[in-house]
Amino acid sequence: RVQLVESGGGQVQAGGSTRHSCAVSGDTGGGYCIVWFRQPPVKERLVREGLAAIHTGGGYVYYGDSVMGRVTISQDNAKNTVYLEMNNLQVEDSAMYYCAAIGARRCYSDTVRTNAMDYWGKGTLVTISS
Repeated sequence: RVQLVESGGGQVQAGGSTRHSCAVSGDTGGGYCIVWFRQPPVKERLVREGLAAIHTGGGYVYYGDSVMGRVTISQDNAKNTVYLEMNNLQVEDSAMYYCAAIGARRCYSDTVRTNAMDYWGKGTLVTISS
C-alpha cells in the first residue's frame, strides 16, 4: 500500500505562485506514477482535473493541456517527495489539489486524463484572491 500526503496549500494572491508537495511512503518498490489533480469547489464538477504526472523511476513527465506552460512537476528521490509548482495563478485556480498514485507501467501521456488511480491523498486547499 502507498500513502500520499499533500502540503503547500493556503491563500495566494492572483499572479503569484505555489509549490505543493506530495510525500510518498509505503510499498513504493518498482516505482510509481505520481499524478497531481485538482477539483474546484463546484458541486457539478465530479471529475478531478489532471494537471501533471511523473514516472518516479524514469523521471518522465506529462502535463495536462489546460495548465501546460504554467506548471512544473518534479521529484526529490532522497525525500520521496513529488512537487508541483504553479505560476501566474488566477482566481479560477482555486481548488483542492490532490496527488495520486498508479503503477509505473500505466504512466504515460493519457494518465493525466483519467481519475482511475490506485491511491489518493486527502488533498490540500488553495484559494487564490484577486
